Amino acid sequence: MLIQIVIIIFICFVLAKLFFKLKDKEISSREALSWSIFWIIVFAAALWPKNLDRLAQFFGVYRGVDLAIYLSIIILFYLVFRILTKLTKIERNIIKIVREISLKEKKDG
Repeated sequence: MLIQIVIIIFICFVLAKLFFKLKDKEISSREALSWSIFWIIVFAAALWPKNLDRLAQFFGVYRGVDLAIYLSIIILFYLVFRILTKLTKIERNIIKIVREISLKEKKDG
């Protein structure tokens, strides 16, 4: 199917990008491994959709595509949660730094 070819090409592109980001030390080995495992699973699901259907039926879902959508939504919510948590931490750190700079300027000036 055409969609399988598009998905596989996209995954190859993403894995190559992951490799270059790891090589340039933009991401850690752990992050690269986690994302690689995720994309390899998606690759396998695209190549063998009937196996995804069987897995879906094991979990009580009729079609493999439905299972993929459910899992995608769960993963997206988890990633949004992680991003919001990190954003809050960054925000707190910025506030702390600004306060320290302000107090230092007040003492000096």
